[in-house]
Amino acid sequence: GVSPTSQSFRDDGFGAPSGWRGKCDSGEDSTFHCNKKLIGARFFNAGIQVPNFLDQPVEGKQLNQTDLNSPRDYDGHGSHTLSTAGGGFVQGASAFGRGKGTAKGGSPRARVASYKACYTAGCSSLDILAAILAAVEDGVHVLSLSVGAPAADYVADLMAIGTLYAVHKGVAVVASAGNSGPQPGSVSNLAPWILTVGASTMDRDFAADVVFGNSTIKGRSLSASTLPVGQPYPMISGQNACAADQSIDNSTLCFPGSLDPAKVRGKIVVCTRGVNGRVEKGLVVKQAGGIGMVLCNDAGGVDIIADPHLLPAVHCSYSQCWDLFKHLQSTQFPVGYITAKDELGVKPAPVMADFSSRGPNTITPQILKPDVTAPGVDVIAAYSEEAPATDLPFEDRRVPYNMVSGTSMSCPHVAGVAGLIKAKHPDWSPAMIKSAIMTTAFTEANDEGQIRDETGAAATPFSYGSGHVNPVQALDPGLVYDTTPYDYANFLCSVRPTQTQNLIPLSIPLLLPLFVGANANPFQCSLGAYRPENLNYPSISAACLPGSGTTTVKRRVRNVGAGPWLQYNVTVVQPAAGVRITVQPGTLSFGKINEEKEFTVKLDVYDTAMAGHVFGSIEWSDGKHRVRSPVVATTKCG
Repeated sequence: GVSPTSQSFRDDGFGAPSGWRGKCDSGEDSTFHCNKKLIGARFFNAGIQVPNFLDQPVEGKQLNQTDLNSPRDYDGHGSHTLSTAGGGFVQGASAFGRGKGTAKGGSPRARVASYKACYTAGCSSLDILAAILAAVEDGVHVLSLSVGAPAADYVADLMAIGTLYAVHKGVAVVASAGNSGPQPGSVSNLAPWILTVGASTMDRDFAADVVFGNSTIKGRSLSASTLPVGQPYPMISGQNACAADQSIDNSTLCFPGSLDPAKVRGKIVVCTRGVNGRVEKGLVVKQAGGIGMVLCNDAGGVDIIADPHLLPAVHCSYSQCWDLFKHLQSTQFPVGYITAKDELGVKPAPVMADFSSRGPNTITPQILKPDVTAPGVDVIAAYSEEAPATDLPFEDRRVPYNMVSGTSMSCPHVAGVAGLIKAKHPDWSPAMIKSAIMTTAFTEANDEGQIRDETGAAATPFSYGSGHVNPVQALDPGLVYDTTPYDYANFLCSVRPTQTQNLIPLSIPLLLPLFVGANANPFQCSLGAYRPENLNYPSISAACLPGSGTTTVKRRVRNVGAGPWLQYNVTVVQPAAGVRITVQPGTLSFGKINEEKEFTVKLDVYDTAMAGHVFGSIEWSDGKHRVRSPVVATTKCG
């Protein structure tokens, strides 16, 4: 859903574009109104109310009739994602006072519409399908889908079916890769007509320091500094603040009721992470009279999180806290203070989020997924004030902007970029827009190294696909890989669906009438005439390579550059071992705009003992444009 009162969707006077057929369905919510920015809002709830069709439930949540019968956002997710895609300019936005600046979406002057198909209790795939079909008929140009389900064959995947219809009608579709990383093969939304987006960090951090004695340790927080800034306060460990009737184990964790107010009042308390929630520990300290908290990981903890604590607080790693614990033990009257600060230019960035779902594609390994990565960690965007600021049971704060992480947040970044491309090139197909985003993406971090994963090791295309989205370069890609309905029809003929039994009465013959051949008759499959790796896709993935001989993959590119007489030369980055890549021809010459040229990529296995997947790339360049495609190859067939 959407919050119609958010400043990100305020009326900016432009009005609905020509061809818009949508509506503002307020349902039973008489106070819900659209405007010239938020030009449409609808809700779809038939599926979620049918027993056994709540296929994506939220644990502990029940259906709420107010939520079910309104397009309003009672969760925060819908407003956050929609404003990230197309929210207008809002000065002075922040999350709990942090990250203050001007908020805007990827396409800030776009008209936006909300199609509510998920509720606080969860989602039904039937409602998602209904919402997609309605949006297409209403005349949207880009669909941003921050939803997903476990991977399934395309003819059993209602979202894949709905988005295939959308793309066939000229609507670009962007969707989340999922939050099941870093498990290999966890990526969802695998259909090749969907632009699938992983999540990575930005070069901004919500840092906080703890200053004590002659030392400073660093951590993260979304709360404020202790006040006045720089004034020391007494410090005490949770272990030493134990209430008379509690165990030291409980007070070390700052468990509810475990702290002695007489020992805590007016002090900064050092708590250990574990068992109860991070923000809840701060509430325990606050209720006992403490004025701040340092939250320390135990020896097994790795990540540190910027939480919206209820008092000045900072989350630090185990190694950072080691010095603090020694200081508390060796100093009779320890004092310190907390300083919160926003940091920009953090290196390295981007870094893949640990939760971002990973490839390979478990349904069609010949299609590399995800397609790209985009900012999805600590994203500040609009939030519904009908929803609590956090999921904590004691939460009573309401905020107009909030910080959230997930591939739900990275997806609308790319949807906004797709909107910009559509505005500049209104005649481009969804595949051309997708290609522009993929082939201009970058794989280098801001410290001149490669994009890394959560461990610090170099990430692979199974994490970031073609790379991190580059909005400016995507507006002028030079060449694009255009995938036609005929290409998708051939692809569907080649993939051999295997999991449709007892799931849904759909089959390939039902999908193929979408595609009409030159003689106006529905497309007919030619068995054995097509291989899925030959889909004209902007990345290349070849599975089940033979131990000897050559596998050839076909591609074609279209010239969309400024000048007609252009020559592109190819550069190949060979995999580290096992496979040799050859591109023929090595030069493509274009004599006019929209001219297409074909080329082949040959993959030769020279080491039959190669293990797993290997990664390389090909790049076409005319001296101005760089049109890059990752290449993934393996001898494995699963």
